[in-house]
Amino acid sequence: MILIGTIISIIFIIAVAYALTHKFNPQIVLLTSGLLMLGTAMILGTFTIDVQKDLGGNGTGWIVFDIFRLIKEVMNTNMGRVGLMIMTIGGYVAYMKSIQASDALVYVSMRPLMLFRKAPDLAAILVLPIGQMLFVCTPSAAGLGLLLVASVFPILVNLGVSRLTAVSVISACTIFDMGPGSANTARAAELAGMTNMQYFVEHQLPLAIPVTILLMVLYFACNRYFDEKDRAHGIVSEAVTDVKNMKVDAPLIYAILPVLPLALLIIFSNYFQLFGSLIVLDTTTAMFISLFVTISFELIRYRSVRKTFAQVKAFWTGMGTVFGNVVTLIISAEIFSKGLISLGFIDSIVNACTHMGFPGALVSVVIIAVIFMAAILMGSGNASFFSFGPLVPDIAAKVGMKPVDMLLPMQLSSSMGRAISPIAGIIVAVAEVAGVKPNDLVKRNAIPLTTGLLAMVIIHYIF
Repeated sequence: MILIGTIISIIFIIAVAYALTHKFNPQIVLLTSGLLMLGTAMILGTFTIDVQKDLGGNGTGWIVFDIFRLIKEVMNTNMGRVGLMIMTIGGYVAYMKSIQASDALVYVSMRPLMLFRKAPDLAAILVLPIGQMLFVCTPSAAGLGLLLVASVFPILVNLGVSRLTAVSVISACTIFDMGPGSANTARAAELAGMTNMQYFVEHQLPLAIPVTILLMVLYFACNRYFDEKDRAHGIVSEAVTDVKNMKVDAPLIYAILPVLPLALLIIFSNYFQLFGSLIVLDTTTAMFISLFVTISFELIRYRSVRKTFAQVKAFWTGMGTVFGNVVTLIISAEIFSKGLISLGFIDSIVNACTHMGFPGALVSVVIIAVIFMAAILMGSGNASFFSFGPLVPDIAAKVGMKPVDMLLPMQLSSSMGRAISPIAGIIVAVAEVAGVKPNDLVKRNAIPLTTGLLAMVIIHYIF
């Protein structure tokens, strides 16, 4: 049955890839194919819905309805976990644009950054290591991406960086899902039998640092090539801002508002204890705190409750837009990934490698490639790694390797693959807010990240 399930999985993958490349609505394509795969897996006997685990202990009483009930449970989980966070960030970004706080940030930031005016591409790649450090403190790809679009993106664009170049380096800030607060790190560390911090310091950092340096070079070269190609076709409109002639209607102190959520998340994190006792903020809470700080600024500015409250509508409108374009896609992608896993597609690939007697390093390379491709297909680094991760200790024991030697590149490859997925939350979210097409952004990321993946494997297993 596993072989039949694998064949059916491949058919669905081809069909979904065809539909997505021909611009069918991605949400309904992923959702429908996921439900069909789940139903097929039940018929084949490779999957059954666990009422306690999958439906929170409340089944409908009929297996057919239980499949649709699964959509509700996935939506509940995502809305409470990542959906609300992404929506609040999207709303805050829209509010910052509405009150021109983003313009104030650009105006204030442009003066010290004018030295990069003749080398805007250099300014762009410097965002990558800085953003990666921030990602360690704010382990949410879509969350950090949207925060950087709100704060860094307008600065880069007004320096002369193309919109696609700017958004590509911002999305690249999340390609290494690492740090003690990362869910993937926690799972990998658990499987490797070590603490999160030990795994991060002794294994993730030594591999991520040289690969990041290489990626900076690759992004610099690739973005310059694509920008020149776009200019030749007349499709790049660079908006270099002359600070002397720039007019900002908002008070310049508003420049702190777009970066306020990011500052709150860093100051009130596990890495700082500035107030005697540990105070930790999550992203959604930081967004609402920032929202009400902004409202206070607006009340002082206008001295009118009616006008101030009326402008907050931009926040709620932004939340709705992000829900319709991003959150629904995340939910649909999770149903699709559940369907793919239920047919035994992932298990069959791992079993094939081990049964063919591949050496440990080669087995790792095959699994890394599969996880990378699975992350692209699913649009989720967590889904792909969590599907494979638990299998690694047994596989490593069979081929005579330490679990961490297999887990590390596998775990990092899952987040790299996510940045090349046109349906990933991070890609859809930042593309939507930045006003570019997800497919164009994926093209910018594809060459640097596939090359970076190959380099990571070579560095890890050879040097």
